[in-house]
Amino acid sequence: MNTYFNHQAGFVSLVGAGPGDPDLLTVKGLRLIQNADVVIYDRLVSADILALANDNAEMIYVGKRLNYHCVPQEEINDLLVEKAQQGRKVVRLKGGDPFIFGRGGEELEALVEKDILFEVVPGVTAAAGATSYAGIPLTHRDHAQSVQFVTGHVKKEGQGINWASLAQSNSTLVFYMGLKQSGSISDNLISNGLDAKTPCAVIEKGTRRDQRVLVDSLDKLATLASQVESPALIVVGSVATLHNKLDWFNQ
Repeated sequence: MNTYFNHQAGFVSLVGAGPGDPDLLTVKGLRLIQNADVVIYDRLVSADILALANDNAEMIYVGKRLNYHCVPQEEINDLLVEKAQQGRKVVRLKGGDPFIFGRGGEELEALVEKDILFEVVPGVTAAAGATSYAGIPLTHRDHAQSVQFVTGHVKKEGQGINWASLAQSNSTLVFYMGLKQSGSISDNLISNGLDAKTPCAVIEKGTRRDQRVLVDSLDKLATLASQVESPALIVVGSVATLHNKLDWFNQ
């Protein structure tokens, strides 16, 4: 696949950087970053991973955060096309996994429209990485047999989320980008039948040296969320109670 780097129209590698710890980057992702002509990266890519790029690479920041988009998505798409059409090796570097709440699919669609060759290198998504470093198994025979990933970043109350289904699922629920919506998340789950005393955890800066984990009940979720900063992950379910027993990272 990497022989495509010689194509005159250039090549784009969509690479998942993982949740923060540079040791979680894949071997293939590392090789691509080290050999890229251009690295186009998001806010959640850690400085340690960016430092792996070669000194001659053009580094372009296109990060987003709540209520502030440094570069609109359409411009990011156009930038990928432009750099590839210059015949350059482009790495589009995203935190976590590019296909889980990362808009990776949208960016690849833009490349397809312009006949730009590409590849996808998956990364450790935040739900897997952050919970592992927090000692919170996503599934456990005594607690949950399934897990659901949900975006907490909704523009309108309840938009696109079937709260009744989530509340009655008996699954571990993992909310991405949910800090600002934490009160709404807890209210909607409780009003749809989930016990207010269901354990929950907020994991701040998961897998990084300054990771913090706060655990309480669902009715206290907004209070927990008010004590942390982004990036943070919300976990709802009895597996959260295992944190104190299995917390290997802070030992």
